[in-house]
Amino acid sequence: MHEREADAQHLRCIYQLIDLQVLNRAVDALPALIESAELMGFCGLNVTHPCKQAVLPLLTELSEEARAIGAVNTVRLAGGRRTGYNTDASGFAESFKRGLAGAAIDRVVQIGAGGAGAATAYALLTLGAGQVTIYDAQPTRAAALVENLRARFAADRLAVAADLGEAIRAARGIVHATPTGTRELPGMPFSADFLRSELWVADIVYFPLRTELLMQAAERGCRILDGGGMAVFQAAAAFEIFTGHEADRERMLQDFRGTPND
Repeated sequence: MHEREADAQHLRCIYQLIDLQVLNRAVDALPALIESAELMGFCGLNVTHPCKQAVLPLLTELSEEARAIGAVNTVRLAGGRRTGYNTDASGFAESFKRGLAGAAIDRVVQIGAGGAGAATAYALLTLGAGQVTIYDAQPTRAAALVENLRARFAADRLAVAADLGEAIRAARGIVHATPTGTRELPGMPFSADFLRSELWVADIVYFPLRTELLMQAAERGCRILDGGGMAVFQAAAAFEIFTGHEADRERMLQDFRGTPND
């Protein structure tokens, strides 16, 4: 997306994929990877699962939003400084406003409290969600995210879900923010029996766009939102940080939707 948007603006951009799985390396390779990027003259990095929180101690400074969220997906390298940003939150918020306009957000359940989940929970609260109840397979991680966000938002707007089924029964919508449903981790993050037509369901996964969760939700009459919009809008904001040029979001969205994905 970055290279094609740069081409459209007559800019020269090289976007290099560095995949820890392909390299057979763990998160502890991050310091060397960042230093290598600096030595090679890269102007920035995008950071994805599972590095969005692990990268924090390696940065010089954080944007206000990244500090509030506690996760970074974009790093600007300039003048010997490493500045961390989070464009996931604004990317999800813009996608939600476009794809689920008018959806009730007084009671939302979110599955996942990692780096992406921190951003989507923050976005939901900035959009005006009345209460966001967070569930994670690691309860301590959900509790830590709730505690962090309570420093910025009213305490009664956040809760930890002890029982996911019970939380979904009381909710108006669901945000799924874990890697479950990706090509590498196919399947459902919870039983499809929890779904009902009154719910809306948003998934951050975008490879594939049509996850098992979204297919099951659509079959039951739920409004659904795939992860494509968040992927595009976070990339557009990162492009602006890297290049200093305004991204054409409509062009990037059209370009993404026209690219074979599933």
